[in-house]
Amino acid sequence: MVGLQRPDGQRLEGYLALPERPDGAPAVVVIQEWWGLNGQIRGVANRLAQSGYLALVPDLYRGKVTVEEEEAHHLMEGLNFGDAASQDIAAAVAYLKQRITKVAVLGFCMGGALALLALGQNADLSAGVVWYGLPPLEYIQASRIKVPVLGHWGTQDAFFSIKSVDALETKLAESGVHAQFHRYLAHHAFANETAIGHGRIAGTQYDPQWAQLAWDRTFTFLGRTLWA
Repeated sequence: MVGLQRPDGQRLEGYLALPERPDGAPAVVVIQEWWGLNGQIRGVANRLAQSGYLALVPDLYRGKVTVEEEEAHHLMEGLNFGDAASQDIAAAVAYLKQRITKVAVLGFCMGGALALLALGQNADLSAGVVWYGLPPLEYIQASRIKVPVLGHWGTQDAFFSIKSVDALETKLAESGVHAQFHRYLAHHAFANETAIGHGRIAGTQYDPQWAQLAWDRTFTFLGRTLWA
């Protein structure tokens, strides 16, 4: 865990995963799902680090983590999305920018929505990867997004309809954003390896095949946008 300072001077912590050779490696800010900074999202950061990236997960819930759907919903409802996007994520970006020039943001579900918001508010970002999550379209400052965006969406997603994804794609295109969206015959959270068995939330389902394809596309995208 490392300390981060927000633009407004407040502080928070984040989980930092370092690659074997951190010098000169590009960086990724990883944004959590509604569960908090848990083992699964730390595993995402570790996966990126094993592939050569600095990966930093800001602790948006300030140490709170849950496995219960009702509590996760409560924690998410209590999060100020605008503050998290403009301050917490900005703090993580600033921390990484001290070490490297190019930083991307990558988020899942709630984190995907926050990634889209952050892309419109932080000019220091070089790319964005969104996994099955978006905010109300009116909150996305598409005209201010000047970097490439990659999106992964499930056509069977019961939480974020594919029609809303289509509308997002249109809005980004009309603003000149270079966005590449991929649609998978999958449910929500298809890349979360813990969304399995009877304990998973209804409407979620891990799919290892689609998850691997999406990760392959993600690493290709990050390679082209951050290493070039």
